[in-house]
Amino acid sequence: MACGADPKSDEPTTAREKQRREAEASGEADGGSKKWGGWRYKGDRDACFFVLGAKCFKTEAAACQAAKCKKPKKCNAVGAAPATVSCK
Repeated sequence: MACGADPKSDEPTTAREKQRREAEASGEADGGSKKWGGWRYKGDRDACFFVLGAKCFKTEAAACQAAKCKKPKKCNAVGAAPATVSCK
């Protein structure tokens, strides 16, 4: 048993496992049939500065428009290129 690890816990033990589970939960993965987990960014990948789900956008305004945030939530971009866009 690893230090402090609960063998009965269903929590991911590595960052890779956590990312895989998040991709599956959001519908971005197709079961891992390809080398890189089965999902790829859609849209203009050459200028992928903002990401909403798996779709790339060149500008924050375009990504926020696609997010369609309902009031009182606002569009929020977090991280470095590509920044993840969400409604908060």
